[in-house]
Amino acid sequence: MLHTDVTNSEQPRMGLPLLSVRQVAGQLGVCTATVYALCAKGALPHVRVLNAIRVAVGDLEAFVEGRQSRAR
Repeated sequence: MLHTDVTNSEQPRMGLPLLSVRQVAGQLGVCTATVYALCAKGALPHVRVLNAIRVAVGDLEAFVEGRQSRAR
């Protein structure tokens, strides 16, 4: 499971924290260039806040879970 401070999964989507590219890279154990590439090809849902890419915790968790099911 990914490290987050969110304890209530029933929170509205806008209430969820957004992670920076650096934070996502740290969670996945990859470099930031990999996260940018995943976002660019549409594999990792994200939002842009001005010029910054942010990823919702739930989207990151879904991405990881989707990858795990493919590996089985």
